Amino acid sequence: MLIEAAYSERLDNNKVRCRLCPAECLLTEGKVGICGSRFNDQGKLMTDNFGELVSACYDPIEKKPLYHFHPGRAIFSTGPNGCNLKCSNCQNWEISQGRVPTRFVSPPDIVEIAGRGGSIGIAYTYTEPLTWFEYIMETGKLIKEAGLCNVLVTNGYINREPLEELLPLIDAANIDLKSMRPDFYKKVCKGKLEPVLENIKRFVEAGVRVELTNLVITGLNDTDRDFEQLTDFVAGISTRIPVHFSAYYPTYKMNNPPTPVEKLLRAGEIAAKKLDFVYLGNIRLPDRSDTFCPECKKRLIVRNGYDTEVSGLENGCCTHCGHDLNIIQ
Repeated sequence: MLIEAAYSERLDNNKVRCRLCPAECLLTEGKVGICGSRFNDQGKLMTDNFGELVSACYDPIEKKPLYHFHPGRAIFSTGPNGCNLKCSNCQNWEISQGRVPTRFVSPPDIVEIAGRGGSIGIAYTYTEPLTWFEYIMETGKLIKEAGLCNVLVTNGYINREPLEELLPLIDAANIDLKSMRPDFYKKVCKGKLEPVLENIKRFVEAGVRVELTNLVITGLNDTDRDFEQLTDFVAGISTRIPVHFSAYYPTYKMNNPPTPVEKLLRAGEIAAKKLDFVYLGNIRLPDRSDTFCPECKKRLIVRNGYDTEVSGLENGCCTHCGHDLNIIQ
């Protein structure tokens, strides 16, 4: 559905600048922004992705991945075409960097769908939901009114003003922290690191339940120093933020070798020195997806793939020692 886009600045000579994300695309007549969905139509910024779904299904919340937000529950998951980064290793490049057929679903209709079958709400995911800003704003308000949850799976690449408008609607988010190196973001993602770091802090300050994912790519962000910098950044916000180190496999434009198990284990070893909850994903490793109490070390949640068994939690606290793990059940 075609609508006028939010956060734009009209300029001379029928140009328009998009102010939604740090790319701040300057568009002449007919030109499309980096996200593939916002474009200049006679000097007005328009978007054609409102309500246009590329995929939709009910997923385990652990698939996002979110391990500390309603573990074991299902959530309706959907997203649009497009992304405001150009990662050369994108795993969903067919829909993030290209366009596939979509189906329109209105905000009231998708809210009704999101409440079916025990789903806790909507996860805006698959590509980059922040480029779906207008749809999330309208749908998200209805979701909250229905007593359901709004979840983002995002690269965190958005300007501060639209972020502040969006934050009151968001209950939880998994944010990709791709690297602590500015040159990585510039070369691999065609973006900037600093806005992502600042936005992660802001999500947490606003009370959103945040978990972070770092895809460990061979030869690009897999040194001890990379893991140490990321760990120090997260610990500087809160040691209780769950961090997921995820194994990389060659895809799209990137042919670097798959992440060695040893590198993923090393990332976990370094991060666990300062962080309470460190998980290793996209690979099967014993115990590395389970949740342990940081106080008494008892196993509280067992995960086998996306099968989740919660046995040692009550109201987010360890049933063995009473320690508060800050987990929403």
